[in-house]
Amino acid sequence: MPRLISPLDLALVLALALALAGSILFGDGAYIHAKAWLAQVLLEHAFERSIATGQPVKPWSWADTWPVARIEVKRIGASAIALEGTSGQALAFGPGHVHRTVEAGERGVAVYAAHRDTHFRFLRNVVIGDVIDVTRSDGNRFRYRVDSSTIVYFDASDIDPETQGSELVLATCWPFDALTSGPERYLLHATLADDRE
Repeated sequence: MPRLISPLDLALVLALALALAGSILFGDGAYIHAKAWLAQVLLEHAFERSIATGQPVKPWSWADTWPVARIEVKRIGASAIALEGTSGQALAFGPGHVHRTVEAGERGVAVYAAHRDTHFRFLRNVVIGDVIDVTRSDGNRFRYRVDSSTIVYFDASDIDPETQGSELVLATCWPFDALTSGPERYLLHATLADDRE
């Protein structure tokens, strides 16, 4: 005669299944953050070599991108190395410099985009008046002051590429604590400050 599963056995099996599923989900989340951290270490090294040599240096041999800038908000201890382009591969490892936007310090709007849960997670803590320092891979440094933020749909940024000033926009998905992708983007806007480093 077949043995019946007791409620205690069933509860134990369910508890083990839930623990396994939780471990897998935790491991997946930890992997994403570990990869982001390790990439920034390798990118920092490549960025320093780029400044020293004056040539773009790929962070690893198979990379389809290279470091172009360091973005820092010293008040909150945030720093990220930005890559050229915003391909899915580039954004997996760091913020990306959006094609067809100017470089930091030039007239126009320099735009950098990154994921809200890794490299631009710190944007939630940046406030109006904060200073953002951008160091380009040629060693030039520029200081921006945050003057506004806005939430827009992905296809309606309202960024004016013809602006006569030198501006910076850091873009990420919105809302910050969402679990899935959505159509909204958070744009942090800053203007080149007079107190350039």
